[in-house]
Parts: sequence; structure tokens; C-alpha cells
Amino acid sequence: MPRTVWLLVAARAINRLGAFSLPFLTVLISSDFGASTTTAGLLSAAFGLATIPSRLAGGRLAARLGRRRTIVIGLTGCALAQLGIAAAGSLTAVACFAILLGLTFELYEPPSQGIIADTVPPAERVRAYSLLNAALAAGGTGAGLIAAGLGRYDLRWLFVIDALTCLACALALRIALPADHPRPATTDRTPAAQHRELDAPAGPWRDRALWAMFASGTAFALISMQIVMALPLTLERRGHAAADAGLLFTASAVTVVVAQPALRLRRLTNLAAPAALALGYALLAIGLAGYALAHTLPAFLIATAVWSLGDVIILGRALTVVADLAPPGATDRYLAAYGISWGIATTAAPVTATQILEHSGVTALWTATATLALALAAAQFLVVKPLLINQAPVRSPADPQRTPDRAGREAASTTGP
Repeated sequence: MPRTVWLLVAARAINRLGAFSLPFLTVLISSDFGASTTTAGLLSAAFGLATIPSRLAGGRLAARLGRRRTIVIGLTGCALAQLGIAAAGSLTAVACFAILLGLTFELYEPPSQGIIADTVPPAERVRAYSLLNAALAAGGTGAGLIAAGLGRYDLRWLFVIDALTCLACALALRIALPADHPRPATTDRTPAAQHRELDAPAGPWRDRALWAMFASGTAFALISMQIVMALPLTLERRGHAAADAGLLFTASAVTVVVAQPALRLRRLTNLAAPAALALGYALLAIGLAGYALAHTLPAFLIATAVWSLGDVIILGRALTVVADLAPPGATDRYLAAYGISWGIATTAAPVTATQILEHSGVTALWTATATLALALAAAQFLVVKPLLINQAPVRSPADPQRTPDRAGREAASTTGP
């Protein structure tokens, strides 16, 4: 991996190590300002909504101001907003700073993902994006422990420490990342993206291929956020402590980190994107179905490990497909547009998860979620495979020798149903 990728991975791990304040935002609003649970939930939803324009702005700013500047602006903005929350003396002030945090929270993502797309060979992008996911997981294993310690004294200190890690990352990346400069019109792109140069859409939202990936990504994000929202409530209803969800999330993070070497196995790397994504969603469905049947903590741990293996496969592959779809110069905007699926899911998941749980129960919730994941597994051959095959250019005998990526695409086109 290029040095730049390792810098981003290290920065992501450090930043995630301090990113333990958000789950306690509703608690702070309720405990320090006496707000109702409904009010606290609405403010958290407002934060989720604000992340949607934040992600889009990250793509546009990266194209206009440069990726390094956008990353630094986003991290610094997050730090200032969290310091504001820590120092706020009224509910109105907390609400304003929470929305400001949402508006800066996702600025970092599109430029960091775009840097990987342009600095890593196509064949290595899956592993590079998976490393970012592993960095989040590795940082998350320590974040809960820090939160448990600091939260006993004062919840506001969680936001202060989180802000300091954001500032530390902003400074480190400002020094270490290459300076912003105009990107060349042509870069090392996949054959599909090279073909799209001839008839590139005016913007990502006019690209039907991106819309197809966006729909699939939104469903996946909704599943992921429902796990976060509903797992503590599920444990409580099955006779366990809600806090045991922390143990399960730690097990998930450890699984993601430990499973990284598996991404280099030949059988997995040789899988075409549709087959690999289908495998990931199938594992996700099996793990979620395990939640529907589980009653003991070991059973929940096994189910968590299974769906976490699916996450390892899905996240890197999906981002790679989106990056491959983008015409040269539009990578940041494509990744930004695709990424707002998480903002939509963050807003919708608390409603869908709690309503199904309240009216239909634990078994129905996880059965429905597993069914959605299984439907996504089948849909990959209808959504992703046509994107990769139909957009590949037809080469004449005089064309240059096929690249390894092109050869992989052609081999993929002869497999599957």
C-alpha cells in the first residue's frame, strides 16, 4: 500500500479512538438540560439529517479547494462543534452545535476515499478500503473503554477528548499528506471508467449506474444502523443486560480486524464484484437470522462474528465499484453521493427498528432484516454485474494488451447465472 493510504488508515484509527461522544449526546441532553427522551431523539435525528449535505459538500469542496484542505476543514469543524457542545449552557446552544457537528461530520469521507481511488491500483482498492474499515473497528475497540472511564466523571469530557483527537488528526494530515494540486484530466482508471469518459453524465445524480449502487447501499446502511439501534433492546428483551451490546460490538470490531488477511486469499480476490458482494450479503443474512433465534450470549456472539465477516467483504467491494464508475475528476462527487445513504439510514433506522420491535417483536425484526440482506445478495447479480460488463469498452485487435483488471472483468463476465 502507498504511504498515503497508511497515513489515512492511522489517522482514521486515532480519530475513531476518540469518537466515543456521539452515543452519549442524547444522554447529555436529557441529564444536563432535563429534556425529554423525545426531544433528545429529535436532536439526534437533526444531527443525522445534517450529515447528508455534509457528505455532498465534502465531494464538492474536495474538487474545488483540494482534498487535503477539505479533510483539515472537516476535522477542525468537528473539533470546534464538539468543544461548543461541551461548553454549552443551554439546550438551544447544544442543538446548534449538534447540527454544526453534523454539517462538518462527513466532510472528511469523500476526499479520503477519493485519495485511495487515485493512488491505489484498481486491483488493490478493495483491500485499501477494507483497511479503512478495519481502522474504524480497531479504534472502536478502545473507544468504548475510554468512554466508560471518562463518562463516570462528566459526560462533557467525552466531547472535549473527541475534539482533541480531531485536532490532532487535522494537524497530522495537514503536515503528512501531499499538498493539493490540480489533478490531471486522465488517471489510472479501470476500463469501465475509461469508456465512460466518452459519454460521461453531467453529474453523479444523472448516472443510472450510481443510482443502482445508491439504492443497494442505502438498504445496506439501513441494516447496519438497525443493528446499532436495536441490538441493546434485543438483548434486554431476551433477558440480558443492554450493556452486553458493548461486548458484541467489540467482538464485531475484533472480527473485522482479524479477518483482514482473508481479503488476500486467491479464492476471494478472484471473485467478481457481484459474486463477492452476494457472498457478503449472504453472510450478513445468516448472522442476522442468528439474532432471531439466539437466546444465550454465546449464540449472539457467534451470530455477530458471522455478519461481521459479511461486513468485511461488502464495504471494500462496494466502494471500489463506485470509484470504478466515476469518470476522471468526479471520484469525490461519486463517493460523496453514494455515501449519503448512511445519513438517510441514520435518520430512518431509529424509527424502523423501534417500530418493528415494538409492534412485532424481536424475532420478526431480525427475520425481516435478514430477509432484506438475502434479497440484496440476489440483487447484486442484477445490479452490479450489468454495470461492470456493459460499460467495458470493446477493444479491436489493434488495441493495447489487456490490463490485469480488464482480464478479471472478462473472466467475471463468463461466470454467474
